[in-house]
Order: sequence, then C-alpha cells, then structure tokens
Amino acid sequence: MTTLASEPTTVTRDALAVLQPGFTGTTAPGWLLRQLREGLGSVGLFGRNIESAEQLAALTAQLREARPGVLVAIDEEGGDVTRLEARTGSSYPGNLALGAVDDPELTRDVAHALGLRLAACGVNLNWAPSADVNSNPDNPVIGVRAFGGDPKLVARHTVAYVEGMQSAGVAACVKHFPGHGDTAVDSHHALPRIDVDLGTLNDREMVPFRAAVEAGSKCVMSAHILLPALDEALPGTLSAAALTGLLRAPRSQGGLGHQGLIVTDGMEMEAISATYGLERGSVLALAAGADAICVGGGLADEDTVLRLRDALVRAVRDGELLRDRLADAAARVRELAHWTEGAGAPRQQEGSAPAPSSHSRAGTDVGLRAARRALRVTGSDGYEPLTSPPFVAAFTPLANIAVGSETPWGPAAELERFLPGTTTATYAPEDTSGADASGLLANVLAAAADRRIVAVVRDVHRHPWMAGALDALLAVRPDTVVVEMGLPQAPPAGALHIATHGAARVCGRAAAEVITGKGAGS
Repeated sequence: MTTLASEPTTVTRDALAVLQPGFTGTTAPGWLLRQLREGLGSVGLFGRNIESAEQLAALTAQLREARPGVLVAIDEEGGDVTRLEARTGSSYPGNLALGAVDDPELTRDVAHALGLRLAACGVNLNWAPSADVNSNPDNPVIGVRAFGGDPKLVARHTVAYVEGMQSAGVAACVKHFPGHGDTAVDSHHALPRIDVDLGTLNDREMVPFRAAVEAGSKCVMSAHILLPALDEALPGTLSAAALTGLLRAPRSQGGLGHQGLIVTDGMEMEAISATYGLERGSVLALAAGADAICVGGGLADEDTVLRLRDALVRAVRDGELLRDRLADAAARVRELAHWTEGAGAPRQQEGSAPAPSSHSRAGTDVGLRAARRALRVTGSDGYEPLTSPPFVAAFTPLANIAVGSETPWGPAAELERFLPGTTTATYAPEDTSGADASGLLANVLAAAADRRIVAVVRDVHRHPWMAGALDALLAVRPDTVVVEMGLPQAPPAGALHIATHGAARVCGRAAAEVITGKGAGS
C-alpha cells in the first residue's frame, strides 16, 4: 500500500509518465534530460530534431542514458509526412500510393523497411499509419495520407502496415480514431464535425480500426473531431463514449477491444487548445480514457511540461481525475516501452534480413519500386520522352501543418539529374487573381521560352486557382506534361498525364523516369 508520504511523488511521476512532449534542437536540452530522470515517459521527435541518421541515433542514446525505458516517438508516415527526411523528401511512398497498388505484401515490406530505419536510429514508437477512410475528396488534411476511400482496402493495408512496422520492433499507432476521413476542416485550425449515424460509422470508419486492433496494433491515436452520433458535446480525444465506450470496450459489448496505448493527437492543435485550453484538455482526455498526452508540435519547453504535470496532479487531488485512471495510463506507457525493449516483437538491426516476402530487398529499393508501381499514366501512346531540359512549373498550394512546408516535393530535382539544365519556378495562389490566370500564364510562358513545360499540381480538384492556371496553360501549350502529385480526382489532361498518388521524393523520381524514358522503369 502506498503511504501518504510517498503518494505525491508517485502521482507526480505518473503525471510525467503520460506526457509526450517535443523539444527544439538536435541534442537533448538539459531540462528534458532532467524531466526524464524525474519520470517523463516519452519524447516526441519532429523534423527540427533530425539532421542525419547518425545524429538521430546519438540523440536517442542520449535520451536513454537519462531514462532507459523512454518511448521515443516520431510522426513518420512516409510519403508526404516525413520527419526522417524532412529536408530531402521521403524514400518511401505514402499510403495513397500503396493503396493504389493494392498489394498488401508490398505495404508490409515498405512499413518493415521504414521500421528498420527507425529502430536503427533508436525510435520505438511511430505515430503511423493513418487508418482514415478518405471518403471526402475535399478533405484538407488527410487526402494522400489515407490508403483510399474504400473501408476494406484501407483495412487490409492498415493491417499490413501495422504488421510490417511492428515486426521491426517499432510500435505502430493507427490514427485518427474514430476517423478523420470525412472532414472538410483541418483540426490543426478548428474543430471538425462529422454528422453521420452510428451505422455509417460502424460500416465505414470503424472497419480499418477494428482490423488494426485485431491485428495487434500497440497504439491508437485519438482525433480532435466531433461525432454527435457518439458524443454530442465532446470531441473524440475528450470523449469517454469514444475512447472507453467504443475503442476500449470488449468486442462482446460492441467495442473494439483495444488493450494497448491510447495517445492523443497534438493537444496544442486549435481544435483542443483554443476551446478547452491545454491543461484542461489534457485532464479531460485522461479522464475519458487516453493514456498519453501528445504535445510538442508547436510547444516545446520545460514550462509546458511542468504546467501539464501540475494540472494532472491537481486534478487527482481535486477528484477530477481518478488516481487509478492516472496510474493505469502510466502503466500502459511503461508496458509499451517494455514491449519495445524486447518483450514483444524482436528488434532487428539495420542490415539484417527483413521478414520473408516476395518483394523484400535490403535498403530503400522497396520504396522506389512501390512508387513506380503506383504511377497511373495517361496519354503515353505516341509520347516521345524528353531529351532536352524542360521547364517545370510547380503550382503549389499552402501545405497543411501535418505535411509541413520545409519538405521538398515534385519531380524537378529528379528531372535535373536526368536532364541537366532543367529549371523550375513555383507559383502560388497569390500569383493569380481568382479565375483570371493571365498574369500567371504570362510568367510561365516567359520563363519557359521554347522549352517543353512540365506542370506539377497537387490536389488540383480542390484549388480553383490551380485548375484555372492549368487550363489556361494547356490551351496555349497542349504539349505540356502534367504531373498530379496529390489526390487524382480531376480528369487527366495534357500531352502526358502522370498521377503519382503522393509527393514523396521517390514518387517524383518515378515520374521523372517516365517523362525522360530513363531509369529502371516498372
């Protein structure tokens, strides 16, 4: 039995154990090491923390010297969302490309290869994959991050991804429960609302999550979305009906039966912080059934950690948060850390043989091969590959926060490798006035001169300014090659149209191979 004298210390350590903060810098600051020694259970890594694999391995070793059982988490989906390769673009295509190929074994291999890279760098929890069913093509935040819009397809690839990642000794975290695919609002900025009935929720959103839980996913991430059919007042992250009544409840009682970790999406996101506040939101999330509080995408300092720690301790003492609930959450964090140390799937070192598969090869070759297989090419009959350097016109929408603006995208760099002298220019919404694309068109034509044009777009169906600019360009230069690197909803256009199903570096490489007729091809 815990004595009264030791109770505050135990509560404080458990409050620290459930936090997953970030930090700035490529080495661990003193405050972070201090809090790890005090009981902090997890650390979240972002692109700002990573310069190279060697530096990342040294950083995670530094963290483990302070706390051997720390969970080191990262948001490494591959594809458009990469932290390992934030400055260069990912060596692995994202979910939509894998869903387009629809070879679960390939998905398993890609996730396994990515997991091996993470494990070799000392990362043991990946906030991926997205298990969302992208049923709304206008979704501003999911899109290519989903395997697709068919629940069964998403389910089989979510399972394959979880199995591949966890066979490398890295815990997978399926997200964004109870499903972010039917939203027209980005929860980084506001609270999305999904007005579907329970039948639709069960037959669509729950299919991939149910399959992932049955496959043994070690972690599920909650979403900051309001589903009135589940809870009329509280978003999923703060809803006991969603987290305890649906996700945690046994299958015999209509739940999913998840017994692993439940982690929140970033609590600093406006959907939570602007409505409930960081401290209050964290207390409500734990009371609802969450086990780990993710914070640090934009907040990364000791003051934030201490404020959250103290808010949880105070909530226990005031009776707002049950002591047993906090203890259970902390225990789940420690249990997952124990699994990653060898109690669960055996950890494989980089260079060891991957899990048996007809597709498996060492290194990142599997990523490029997957990207090649994901291409959908229209208009190739009679197309003559480019032999002289083109001009690349990249029509660039504002990147959502999950993707980030620092990660390069498009085929220009790869085209430059094949055809030295290739140049590129980026065009944004402010370069045109509504539907009038004449000024932008004049700039593109002047920059291109007599060279062939490669127009690169991303979700052109969602951006009227982009669609108008592309139509104007094709009317004048019908020989333009069009590369769609987002969700390919608009009809194919151009002398050659390539849908890559994602903007990862390898997707750009695969497109450049087709445009130039060079490379290994598919």
